[in-house]
Amino acid sequence: MNPDLAQLQPYPFEKLRALFAGLVPAAGRAPISLSIGEPKHATPPFILAALTAHLAALASYPPTLGSVSLREAIAAWLVRRYALPGIDPATQVLPVNGSREALFAIAQTVVDRARGDAVVVCPNPFYQIYEGAALLAGATPVYANADPRRGFAVDYEALAPAVWQRAQLVYACSPGNPTGHVMSLAEWRTLFELADRYRFVIAADECYSELYFDDAQPPLGALEAAHRLGRAGYPRLVVFSSLSKRSNAPGMRSGFAAGDAAILKAFLLYRTYHGSAMNPAVQAASEAAWRDEAHVAENRRLYRAKFAAALPLLGAPLETALPDGGFYFWIRTPIDDAAFARELYRQYNVSVLPGSYLAREAAGANPGRGHIRAALVAPFDQCLEGVRCIAALGRSL
Repeated sequence: MNPDLAQLQPYPFEKLRALFAGLVPAAGRAPISLSIGEPKHATPPFILAALTAHLAALASYPPTLGSVSLREAIAAWLVRRYALPGIDPATQVLPVNGSREALFAIAQTVVDRARGDAVVVCPNPFYQIYEGAALLAGATPVYANADPRRGFAVDYEALAPAVWQRAQLVYACSPGNPTGHVMSLAEWRTLFELADRYRFVIAADECYSELYFDDAQPPLGALEAAHRLGRAGYPRLVVFSSLSKRSNAPGMRSGFAAGDAAILKAFLLYRTYHGSAMNPAVQAASEAAWRDEAHVAENRRLYRAKFAAALPLLGAPLETALPDGGFYFWIRTPIDDAAFARELYRQYNVSVLPGSYLAREAAGANPGRGHIRAALVAPFDQCLEGVRCIAALGRSL
């Protein structure tokens, strides 16, 4: 067996099941799950129609590069969304089977196993796929803590030069999971300068980019930041996005990677051998989704309504704020986060994820400790009831 598998830590939801083991929630309370970031809004009918209309294409092997029309649709969306001068659909776009699969695979492509001292830098807290990808690529994950004093901006500059000299890949997530922080142009400038100095690749996870609260200020994207800073060709940068959150289609497992053509060429080679071509019917449905914005605006409206109704319910001793983007509340708790989650489940049958499960000890602290992540993905009434229960438990402590 691959010995690197032994280095993988239990997934956060495995830890959550263990935390709740043996607990019996209070009688008469229906379960409310705010723990898993799985979209629950309905998949738009036109996407389902496109999927079923192209089922006959299952009779053919799809190319790993994806169809020309899908790559053109993704490139056109990127140009519209981020005011880019252009994206070459032939060399700078690659359809992938969801951002999770691709965020894992990029480490297998980028990391040079011949260097036993390779480092992959992860934000902290973080999406656990980053860590697993690093370990299974033969690299050492190093964690850059989010700073609550700066709105949970990741403090990449706090890492020592000796770490950066070994870095081959850096994961960035904006809007962040779980904090909802959106990276500013200044933050991107700092990270790009580090990439130029130390020659590492940036993998920018943007799967929450279309969930935000101010139409006048959509989240800044990594490609957009690179363009604004004059980085022609998006050197050492690959962004990853998905239809799961944007279009409420997590089961389609559809997304894309875009950016530096040289990196994507190597990524395509890896994926060709990995056998990860996208289902042709899914490609057709994905193309329809990327070409439409009306359903995305409606999706944002539904989330905005939940957050607008829920935020006033959360007060002292709990601490939270409207995120810059995404669908999570990142709530500071007055007691240990795991103890709070356990008591919330026992008293109210509401599940949330302890923040410490989403982070690692780094620089003498676990930056997720003392927080819970609550995903407002359930129906409106369930979300509000779940948040009321969180608030009630907070007041009782």
